[in-house]
Amino acid sequence: MKIHLISLSALILVAGASCKREHTDEKSKRSFFDKSAMDTTVKPGDDFYLYANGNWIKNATIPDDQSGWGSFYTLYEENLQKLKGLLEEAAKSNGQKGSVEQKLGDYYASGMDTAAIEKKGAEPLKPMLAKIDAVKNYKELMDLLADSYSKGEGDLIGMYVGADEKNSTQNIVAFYQTGTSLPEKDYYTRTDSASVAARNAFLKHVETMFGLTGVDATTAAANAKTVLALETEIAKSHRSPVELRDPQSNYNKMSVAEFDKKNPNLGISNMFAKMNIKTDSIDVGQPGYYAGLNKLLASQPIEAWKTKVKFDYISDNAGLLSKPFVDANFEFDRVFSGQKKQSSRWKKMVNRVNGGLGEMLGQIYVKKYFNETAKKRMDELVNNLQKAFQGRIERLDWMSDSTKQRAITKLNTFLKKIGYPEKWKNYDDVTIDRNDFFANAKSVAMHNHKEMMDKIGKPVDRTEWGMSPPTVNAYYNPTNNEIVFPAGILQFPFFDGEADDAINYGAIGMVIGHEMTHGFDDQGSQYDEKGNMKNWWTKEDGEKFKSKTGGVVAQYNEFTVLGDMHVNGELTLGENLADIGGIAIAYDAFQMTAQAKDTTRIDGFTPAQRFFLGYAQVWRIKLRDETMRTRINTDPHSPSAFRVNGPASNFDPFYAAFDVKEGDKMYIKPENRAKIW
Repeated sequence: MKIHLISLSALILVAGASCKREHTDEKSKRSFFDKSAMDTTVKPGDDFYLYANGNWIKNATIPDDQSGWGSFYTLYEENLQKLKGLLEEAAKSNGQKGSVEQKLGDYYASGMDTAAIEKKGAEPLKPMLAKIDAVKNYKELMDLLADSYSKGEGDLIGMYVGADEKNSTQNIVAFYQTGTSLPEKDYYTRTDSASVAARNAFLKHVETMFGLTGVDATTAAANAKTVLALETEIAKSHRSPVELRDPQSNYNKMSVAEFDKKNPNLGISNMFAKMNIKTDSIDVGQPGYYAGLNKLLASQPIEAWKTKVKFDYISDNAGLLSKPFVDANFEFDRVFSGQKKQSSRWKKMVNRVNGGLGEMLGQIYVKKYFNETAKKRMDELVNNLQKAFQGRIERLDWMSDSTKQRAITKLNTFLKKIGYPEKWKNYDDVTIDRNDFFANAKSVAMHNHKEMMDKIGKPVDRTEWGMSPPTVNAYYNPTNNEIVFPAGILQFPFFDGEADDAINYGAIGMVIGHEMTHGFDDQGSQYDEKGNMKNWWTKEDGEKFKSKTGGVVAQYNEFTVLGDMHVNGELTLGENLADIGGIAIAYDAFQMTAQAKDTTRIDGFTPAQRFFLGYAQVWRIKLRDETMRTRINTDPHSPSAFRVNGPASNFDPFYAAFDVKEGDKMYIKPENRAKIW
């Protein structure tokens, strides 16, 4: 499933420190905007992000166990506390064997039983490591990997089951590039100091991991060099993050027989037979990776491959093992995050339970923390934004009527999912034992693998969710043409049922508009209303659209962080278009409310000003330099300052709200402002 998120920070860059809401006093709770965060010495037209958040940025301290701090982080942390309470309650409940409470509670408790985990040490790894040791050639290696895939593990073959992008009602087995450990391909070859440091840290990490399994120091050091050398060769076949954004070139449907003929060394037919997969065709996202792997399997020594697969197995399971493994993982990860200390054990376990049994945890989460009033308010917001978006499409001066009609049809067929699924997933085949954390994690992995494999040959289930209800995020899925807002994000500062419309439309309204615009960004615009990758544009309109998006690429290429690191306008194009469209749609929808038509000020701000301030407050985030550097190289989202200033500088009502004039640093001439949707 290719989904477009509102932000990645809540998923992979948040690590966790206990916190409390930054708006705890009654006055700020009523106003729903933290006026003390502002730096009014900054002109809003020079740097609106700093005007709205500058004082907070000056004074905020990133906790040692965090890669950054800000709105996403604080909500994420509050949410973890809620989930912790639910899991601790379940753990104490002595629920009936097989019940929701028993499985959730015992899984959490088993992960918190560090004494039992420490006692086992590296023991859980030994059966698989022994099997790898027994391998004599690459064909036997691929046989072994086929067996491990059937247990929810596997290696070297990136595989999932999801909607066929050109036949969106049917599921297909899809292959994607994998096989590397560093964030993206250029880390293996770039000569800048950060990339060299990353490679050196990786060498140390591999050496440490092997040492923890009992390998002597000399062999462990040699193994590390072998793994880095092999991964460097693998990385040559990878596509870059920008190349991975092209839906057309990343769709390559072919028969299994054709794939086998091109890549005979991989033995995919044999692998499928062992996994009981019955299918005639697959979608190979990045054929170059598999062509490269096919050659490398035969050309590289089998001992090198065994070393690589052993490391992958150790690394993939390190989080399930004793403290030395967990610590080694953290030491390597901090190279890219800058995090100073690990998050608490309980936070890791909350995330593991939510990641593996998300809809089971979601059932008890929404009962306690999500009410139907909030769902009703969100329905109203979403419907108003849909109307506003339609109005914007109808008023476009660059698009023909025929393409407009197709766009409106697509907009009005959005599947809208709010809060939680209509039906819950079944976890009956998951076996949880309070005394065996490693086995529990494997049972969950097998369940999730089987659930995915069972989709093969079946129609797409459009009711399925790609995120658990407690997740603090949102997404658009092009093959389902759906916008999804889990209960987790429908909380302050993104949404509050008691907040005034200006704040809600500026915050969650922008999130809604952002996800809607993903259906019409440079990627989403290539899918029709049924979720099929199919051109619905006239040739002339397509050329105009491409020209306009080129202007956005050029604009964002000029933004810099950490001195001279430039935002990659191509990598971030889809998210930037979604931000620019999101704020415009949300503002138009806000104009439908009574507050927008009023002149009453709150905290001294007009309704329009509060809208933009509510928007800017959501994106106040302070990141460590290491995290920022990693995100610039890999993340399709722009840094938060540009998620505020970029869209605002392209939006006429912002100029009017804050009297922005020529000469102000954010000023863009009207004819040069990005006006796409």
